[in-house]
Amino acid sequence: MSGYKTGLNQSTSMRQEMKVNPRLYQAMDLLYMPLLDLQQHLQQELLINPFLELVPEDEDGEGEEGAELLEVATPEEQKADNTDEMDWQKILEDGFETGGRKEEYEEREYIEPITVMTRDLLDHLREQVQMLELNPRQEFLADEFVGNINEDGYLACELVEILNGVNTEVARVAESIGRDISELPMYTLEEVEALLPIIQQLDPPGVGARNLRECLLLQLATQGLEEGVAYALVRDGFDELIGHRWSEMAKRFGISVSEVQAVADQIAKLDPKPGLKFAPDNEHYIIPDLVVDKVDGRYVVYLNDGNLPRLKLSRTYQDIARDKKKYDTESKDFIANKMNSAHWMIQAIEQRRQTMLKVMNYIVERQRDFFEKGVQQLKPLTLREVAEVIGMHESTVSRVTNEKFVQTPRGVLPLKFFFSSGLSTTDGDDVSARGIKDQIKKLVDGEDAKDPLTDQAIVDILKQGGVVIARRTVAKYRDQLGVLSARMRKRV
Repeated sequence: MSGYKTGLNQSTSMRQEMKVNPRLYQAMDLLYMPLLDLQQHLQQELLINPFLELVPEDEDGEGEEGAELLEVATPEEQKADNTDEMDWQKILEDGFETGGRKEEYEEREYIEPITVMTRDLLDHLREQVQMLELNPRQEFLADEFVGNINEDGYLACELVEILNGVNTEVARVAESIGRDISELPMYTLEEVEALLPIIQQLDPPGVGARNLRECLLLQLATQGLEEGVAYALVRDGFDELIGHRWSEMAKRFGISVSEVQAVADQIAKLDPKPGLKFAPDNEHYIIPDLVVDKVDGRYVVYLNDGNLPRLKLSRTYQDIARDKKKYDTESKDFIANKMNSAHWMIQAIEQRRQTMLKVMNYIVERQRDFFEKGVQQLKPLTLREVAEVIGMHESTVSRVTNEKFVQTPRGVLPLKFFFSSGLSTTDGDDVSARGIKDQIKKLVDGEDAKDPLTDQAIVDILKQGGVVIARRTVAKYRDQLGVLSARMRKRV
């Protein structure tokens, strides 16, 4: 019987590890950054690195002075930290695949974004509650109601949950002030039900509803239409209404089909999510990173980086750094790190520029028919195809196109717009799925409302144009476009 030998022992083994350059992660970030983010990042670098300075306007341009931006460090200076020397072509081809975790490496200053205070839906409702003639007990319950209204304006829980929530809060308050809970009268479901109509009278109309039907009824009541046909249709025929079953409703309510459709059009103008009027405004101006112009019959691509800080190494600090006898070891290390960091930053920005131009130039070449004739001529394109043609890794192309926009003769578009899957045509060409969707949308917009196109009819029309597509694919694209089925679109 064999046994195990216990105790401490030493052994040697060989393994290969890759030392990850921390600047590699910064290079990845630079490719990701949209124009405004990059501008802020470079301004921050100017503040923290004395070896960086702005290129004066009279020096910023093409030619020999522009070339100075890359020839910024002597071989002797670069030896200070040769781990920062990077083979950019290999990096772009490999897609930054170096392993390691980003958080293991150098820390960078983080500036907390400042949130601008805005008046949201809950603030709006609480202000109104304070103006109501409520007793303290009702005010306490009203606050529980308001706290359970979601951003769409709907009451996001059942009334019994409101009751349990407010009574739990009463018990907590009683405990905090040392009172016996039996001394404080608990709320009843009748009190909750009585306060609901009061909450539902607040602005915006429809707020506090528990479902879409109730929301529409509240809005119609606010308009004084409780005795009208629209109110009756929503109250008594809601399922038929949302199912566009006009004939059934006409028979049930004793009116013509055209009258039903006219009332349905009136109801469709109501707001299904009244609370969103007070949602934060997330709209922001888009500044394109690239521009495509047509000049003398050909499309020219250039970067929209006129407002981007142009950086160069500070000659003053370079002269100071060369006199190494004045500094101790710690100071020399600091100077070497900062100087190499500045040199690397200038190189990285230039590589970002060249990479973006390569990607966009190929997109323009591939999608020339789109620029000439419109979205229906958009060709299928993948990140892998671009990567293979320009000799870069697919992940590098993905980073370049992420959250970037280009100004073109056909409007400002995200770079991701140009990428989509494709379908085959009868003549052997490929057509973009985005172009097919556009054709479907135009067909539906131009159809006879009394005899709308079925999915199969759309398939047949596209086939006549040489596009081979399955009916289920048409149905999928139609759903993605938010277009109802033919039966739901039919009018009299």
